[in-house]
Amino acid sequence: MNKYIAEFIGTFFLVLTIGCTVVPGAAGVIAPLAIASVLMVMVFAGGHISGAHYNPAVTLAVWMRGKAPTKDVLPYWISQIVGAVLAAIVVGFLYGPGKPMVISNVPKAFVAEFLFTFALAYVVLNVATAKGTANNSFYGLAIGFTVLAGAFSVGGISGGAFNPAVAIAAAMMKLIDASQIWIHLVADLIGAAAAAGVFCFANAPLTDETVPETKPALS
Repeated sequence: MNKYIAEFIGTFFLVLTIGCTVVPGAAGVIAPLAIASVLMVMVFAGGHISGAHYNPAVTLAVWMRGKAPTKDVLPYWISQIVGAVLAAIVVGFLYGPGKPMVISNVPKAFVAEFLFTFALAYVVLNVATAKGTANNSFYGLAIGFTVLAGAFSVGGISGGAFNPAVAIAAAMMKLIDASQIWIHLVADLIGAAAAAGVFCFANAPLTDETVPETKPALS
């Protein structure tokens, strides 16, 4: 149960920060920096408990990589989505609804979400589940900065969710059009699955050089 609570808390504060910076329209680079920062600190805070996924797509990638028990996948997803939904409700209470971003080019948005979710999951698997980076002190920073890079790079194209739970919450907060949420859900899960496949292929000779399932593995 402690793992699910950690996933709930981390996802809650990730989405709360997204809403509290994006809905009121925080100036300049404040929103991406705040979002990446809270993700980083929550990864460091919860990594030793749950692996600090905070993202159904990352949970999928870690499961495919063999570092998340099958029995935990659905409870992790539920914890993450419930945390995201409750955070969206709090943001609505604090700030009201946002201004929806209408995606004008669906193929571009799909590719953007796919690529940076792939990057996020690929980084997570390499910094948090590989023996070569075991017990490192930078995994939270690496993961947070991957999201920061994605937000700066393609946030204006897709909204920069890279996370199905965030996408659900963003639709609730009116930050994206609910009719277009499928773009994020499908692209993010496919991107994470692709990252897991690439990781497993690239590390095939090192299959026994892994760390226990309790090693932090966000995002």
